[in-house]
Amino acid sequence: MTDPKVYLAVDNCFASKRWTRPAEWMELIGKMGVTCVEASADNECDPLYMDREYMERWVQEVEIVSRKTGVRISNLYSGHGTYATLGLAHHDAAIRDRIQHDWLKPMADIAASVNAGLGFYCHAFPDSVLQDPVSYRKAEEDLYDRLADIAGYARNLGIRAPGVEQMYTPHQIPWTIAGSKRLLKEVFQRSRSPFYLTLDTGHQSGQWKFVRPDAGRIEEMGVRFRQDGHQPGFWLGPRSAYELFELMIQEPAEQQTGYIEQIGREMDRFPHLFAMPTDADTYRWLEEFGGYSPIIHLQQTTGKASAHQPFTEECNRGGNIFGEPLLKALAIAYQNPDDEEFPPKCEEIYLTLEIFSGTSELNTDIVKKMQDSVSYWRKFIPEDGLKLSQLISLIR
Repeated sequence: MTDPKVYLAVDNCFASKRWTRPAEWMELIGKMGVTCVEASADNECDPLYMDREYMERWVQEVEIVSRKTGVRISNLYSGHGTYATLGLAHHDAAIRDRIQHDWLKPMADIAASVNAGLGFYCHAFPDSVLQDPVSYRKAEEDLYDRLADIAGYARNLGIRAPGVEQMYTPHQIPWTIAGSKRLLKEVFQRSRSPFYLTLDTGHQSGQWKFVRPDAGRIEEMGVRFRQDGHQPGFWLGPRSAYELFELMIQEPAEQQTGYIEQIGREMDRFPHLFAMPTDADTYRWLEEFGGYSPIIHLQQTTGKASAHQPFTEECNRGGNIFGEPLLKALAIAYQNPDDEEFPPKCEEIYLTLEIFSGTSELNTDIVKKMQDSVSYWRKFIPEDGLKLSQLISLIR
């Protein structure tokens, strides 16, 4: 059974547009008591925007400052710029090729040059694809092929554990536990190269909105729509199911049974649009995939939004992410039997604070919340590189 080493890291996205030179954010993070950094492409190291000569100078500065401070880049990660596009699932194949070969592969080259891992998220399916099961299957297959190509490319560069981030809505896969298992298996089968997930402790905040309603729920909502008009937040999946529902509520209530059955059959055609209640449980995800998540993004959350809140005393009072249950969930993940269809379980895990800063937020307040967050997690990871079993023993 693998007993991974665990490290505490900080994503430097909090420093974006403020502390932008490697010398600045490496020194700042080092003063917080952290030596492992996840370098966000948003903080001035995105090869989609910066030219090769700049990126070479960036790498040189990283190497110089790393020797001086002892702070290192543990992982390179994509940022919000490419997250905001269709990217690897774009309707135009030329754009998909560009993201794959002219952005992700240069990102991998940079990661390898600083001996770092690589994580990313840069794809989304438009509604036209979600509404057509045939188009959805084709887009899904194309995405798996592209991820497999990236996995093989990263392996050849010596990157140990590349991976894609887990999300929380139907248009951004993988977003369910079942879908994440499928992605891991498909990419590993096609590439025979290690490829993993990045779990995010706030990315279970959307799945509860997309749980499939049963007949009783549809009947209940039919009554409410007739009485009060549109009710927000009612999920039926495909547009065709909503069209049937609209017809249903225009008929007398006693004639709705047939419509409910038709809606059920229509939802059956679109399983990719629905989640299970367990998909909204952060700790269930950790138990299932902790062994296949070399990077775990830490944010405090109430479970209703992925707001990337810090681990301050105030946020912790209303939050549901805490060190002890998280480490215990990881231990369960490593006790689970290995699956030969999955890549090998990770030998290192970087628990990475991914905390956002507001545009008008004061610099002093940003540094304080980051320091408070580091202090909280240092209670559970007092020293980097300790085995998971050692960390568990410290909290018993």
